[in-house]
Amino acid sequence: QLQLVESGGGLVQPGGSLRLSCAASGFTLRNYAIGWFRQAPGKEREGVSCSSSDGSTDYADSVKGRFTISRDNAKNMVYLQMNSLKPEDTAIYYCAAVLTTTVVDTTIPIGEYDSWGPGTQVTVSS
Repeated sequence: QLQLVESGGGLVQPGGSLRLSCAASGFTLRNYAIGWFRQAPGKEREGVSCSSSDGSTDYADSVKGRFTISRDNAKNMVYLQMNSLKPEDTAIYYCAAVLTTTVVDTTIPIGEYDSWGPGTQVTVSS
């Protein structure tokens, strides 16, 4: 059974950093594209970053230069390093997977992802 579980969320002050982890089980990450999404209260879920199976990455404009996505296929893990956090980064963060070797970017429809984790809360506040 394919499963994703996020961890690493928490409360951080503006300007601080967090590293989110996404642990995959029940499948091999190698042939999957992985996306990080977030949803703030009262807002739609939005794409933050994604990692294609070939290792290429993409970022939403709002996080470029601050967030870095990485993956360790051997460990079946995906990470999101978040630096210079802002209050507007506050949201529940989700990782999601889709079986594809096509290069993806953050504009692909959320519905293309067919497996999701339960999410982890990130709160940026002083």
